[in-house]
Amino acid sequence: MDTVIGIIGGSGVYQIDGLQDATWVTVDTPWGTPSDQILTGRLDGVAMAFLPRHGRGHVHTPTSVPYRANIHALKALGVTDVVALSACGSFREELAPGDFVLVDQYIDRTFGREKSFFGPGCVAHVSVAHPTCPRIATACAEAARGEGINVHEGGTYLAMEGPQFSTLAESQLYRNWGCDVIGMTGMPEAKLAREAELCYASIAMVTDYDCWHSDHGAVDVSAVMAIAGANARQARALVARLPRLLGPHRDACPYRCDRALDHAVMTAPDRRDPAMVARLDIVAGRVLRH
Repeated sequence: MDTVIGIIGGSGVYQIDGLQDATWVTVDTPWGTPSDQILTGRLDGVAMAFLPRHGRGHVHTPTSVPYRANIHALKALGVTDVVALSACGSFREELAPGDFVLVDQYIDRTFGREKSFFGPGCVAHVSVAHPTCPRIATACAEAARGEGINVHEGGTYLAMEGPQFSTLAESQLYRNWGCDVIGMTGMPEAKLAREAELCYASIAMVTDYDCWHSDHGAVDVSAVMAIAGANARQARALVARLPRLLGPHRDACPYRCDRALDHAVMTAPDRRDPAMVARLDIVAGRVLRH
């Protein structure tokens, strides 16, 4: 199988540098319109597709991001491996602004979003016990170190609804829960990537200490965006290293991300809603066409 790297850009990351034959393409999906057109091209001989999560100009709130349409669109373009970039706050002194954290766990506190491709007429239950792909995360860590980025491998991401930042009580609670970083876009994106059988890695780029830190006080958007700009430059450099690390060809995922639906669909074939099955063809056709 050929590698196709999908990059989902978060706050401050609205482009990828150096793509050959770069073209913005429109992808229609049965889940609505994605956040923006998708920038396709090749870098070091490897196909890439870049999607700005909030849209160019940052027009989507964390809640209004069309997560299902975004993941469907990447899958429709043949993406095999997704690297998601996002700004985050830190709950740990050692996770300082400017550091990158490779998320491997989530606590989902969002409540205003569609979280599954499946539903009445075709029910499925996918495991997200380990929601990110260690293979992709390892490549991201190596790329980060190659750029001199202070990267931390592993961390629990608290996904909040937003768009407001945390109260002090919430920030202290999430620290006590053992969370490492907090953001507004990690969920349901990671869950949907798993349902679409995509290898997914999340790079949380620390911009602030949320509001728990007595020396830093409340989160200030202007300060966050200043750090986010520097993080974005480092993120683009990190992404530029990924094609060489992941290579143009890939085998089946050793962690079975690309087989996540093998035993997930519950609805009997003769009871499945044909309209729902048609909507699911891109993300789940591998298991539904039998």
